[in-house]
Amino acid sequence: MLMAHPAVLRDLIEQYTTLKVLQAENGGEEVRRRLDDLAYTLCVSTGTRDVDAALIAARHRLPGARPEDDSVLSG
Repeated sequence: MLMAHPAVLRDLIEQYTTLKVLQAENGGEEVRRRLDDLAYTLCVSTGTRDVDAALIAARHRLPGARPEDDSVLSG
C-alpha cells in the first residue's frame, strides 16, 4: 500500500484539527463539507476506514512518533 509523505499527513492533520475547532464554533455547512473531505483523504492516505483510526495512523507516520504513544490502539 502506498503511504502519503509525512509532510502531507502533517498538513492534513493540522487542517482537520483546525476545522474541528471551527465546526465547534460555527458549525457551517462549508466547514462540515471540508471536514468530510479531509476525513476521507486521511482515511485513503492511511489505509483506514474511520477518521479516528486515520488520525492515529497518520500521527504514527510523523517524524518523532514514539511506539509507546499507541496506547489508544491497545485493548
